Amino acid sequence: MSELLHPYPADEADAILDATRAWLERAVIGLNLCPFAKSVVVKKQVRYALTAASDADQLLAELENEFARLAATPPAELDTTLLIHPRAMTDFLDYHFFVAEADALLRRLDYEGVFQIASLHPHYEFAGCDPDDIANYTNRSPYPTLHLLRESSIDRAVAAFPDAEAIYERNIDTMQRLGHAGWRKLWTD
Repeated sequence: MSELLHPYPADEADAILDATRAWLERAVIGLNLCPFAKSVVVKKQVRYALTAASDADQLLAELENEFARLAATPPAELDTTLLIHPRAMTDFLDYHFFVAEADALLRRLDYEGVFQIASLHPHYEFAGCDPDDIANYTNRSPYPTLHLLRESSIDRAVAAFPDAEAIYERNIDTMQRLGHAGWRKLWTD
């Protein structure tokens, strides 16, 4: 399910949403970076919310609305939301600091323990990694994105997945085997 939170030209919105879906299917699911993603995609329980927010305040307002929507909707209908924000927090350092504001909003709204935010960005960089380190690509999405997840869904998925704590290391191994050339090939096939 997709929704434009503010008007975008149709061709621009389609391109952003198509790129995000392709990334989810080819990288996240195709490389099994998140073994829990496939089921919610197949069940159509992912919301793609595309916002034209252009600054932190606008994005926080959109985030608050998305938390409210997620809280008001049964998990069987909507399990997770990708809040895609191509016009806000495009610089990774700004985004990195913004995520702390987003987490503070989650706590202010009393959603701690109910939801969590996963951070995704086209220039994602883990602390201590070089910008070109292939490990960073585990969290590199086509556009800056806040992934809103239900804690209860994570708990169920982790209980059903053996060695869930090893996912991070396995993802880095996957990316190292794939390499930069393999990553680029994902988008040319």
